[in-house]
Amino acid sequence: QVQLVESGGGAVQAGGSLRLSCAASGYTYSSVCMGWFRQVPGKEREGVAIINSYRNRMYADSVKGRFTISQDNGANTLYLQMNSLKPEDTAMYFCAAGPKCAKSNDVIYFFGGTVYWGQGTQVTVSS
Repeated sequence: QVQLVESGGGAVQAGGSLRLSCAASGYTYSSVCMGWFRQVPGKEREGVAIINSYRNRMYADSVKGRFTISQDNGANTLYLQMNSLKPEDTAMYFCAAGPKCAKSNDVIYFFGGTVYWGQGTQVTVSS
């Protein structure tokens, strides 16, 4: 059974940093696409960053240059380093894993099969 467990969220002031972690289990970690999405109440979930099995990274334009996605294959853990945080980054952040992923017209998405989600971790940035 695939399990994704996020941690590292919290409350910070604008300009601050946070690092989110996602502990993954239950599948061949290195052969899938993984990513981070975020959602605020009343809005659709949006892709923030993805890393595929070729280690190609893609970011939403709104976070490019401020966020970095990485993974530790030995520990089966995905990370999202978030710097220069802004109030508009406030959201519930979700870890996701699926067979394939891509970015088109600044939309990040998974495709090609079942997508697994974590339970989310809240990030709140105050001005």
